[in-house]
Amino acid sequence: MRKLSYFIAVSIDGYIGDPTGEAEFFTRFADEEFLDFLKDEYPETLPTPGRQSLGIDHLENKRFDTVIQGRRSYELALDIGVTSPYAHTRQLVASRTLTSPDPAVEIVSGDIAALVRELKREEGLGIYLCGGANLAAELFDEVDELVVKTYPLILGSGMPMFGTKYAQTEFALESNRTFGNGAVVRTYSRKR
Repeated sequence: MRKLSYFIAVSIDGYIGDPTGEAEFFTRFADEEFLDFLKDEYPETLPTPGRQSLGIDHLENKRFDTVIQGRRSYELALDIGVTSPYAHTRQLVASRTLTSPDPAVEIVSGDIAALVRELKREEGLGIYLCGGANLAAELFDEVDELVVKTYPLILGSGMPMFGTKYAQTEFALESNRTFGNGAVVRTYSRKR
């Protein structure tokens, strides 16, 4: 069975963006060591334009072949003229209001959790939950794995990892990797 993995950038104090959802400030931690890690372990999590600019668009997907993101996350790409931000994967966007200008991006307006359960039963690599906070809260019960990229930055307030849903849930630490820039990537699996 495929897993739904919430692969997310977060501040030390648990925010994935400022109060408006902006998270561009995390990109300054994408130094050579960290990019090498992403290229080696998670190349499919780099958006297509970034892969192209790094000359790695030829790399095969290693962990995920499907990406799910929320409307606001997708709109960040649309705002810069990118209609297919993860062209190297199957792209799903959860939205009740948005339409996609790109046929490669499927808009899901119905029960996204039910769709994720169907996707899990399909053959293939894992499913990458790209964000944002409201979608993560909606899919919380379906999240099997957390890959938390914690950057050495305090935001003080902002957009939390899981919106406003409260559900005390235990995860088991599977791996922990530190980087010279102060970033830490921890992988957790849900205890079921």
